[in-house]
Amino acid sequence: MITKDMTIAEIIKINYNIIAILLNAGMHCVGCPSAQGETLEEACMVHGLDVEPILKQINAYLGA
Repeated sequence: MITKDMTIAEIIKINYNIIAILLNAGMHCVGCPSAQGETLEEACMVHGLDVEPILKQINAYLGA
């Protein structure tokens, strides 16, 4: 299960296909070195996004 406190790098290591979900949400800096150290919540804040819908979508994709 993915949490909002996990870094982008940790999330991608769990399943590389999550990148597509992040890109579709408007987080186009997934490959940026600084973004790798941000938590999902921090990355969403930077992009003006609500973390909860993205988190739900990722966990639904993973079947969690």
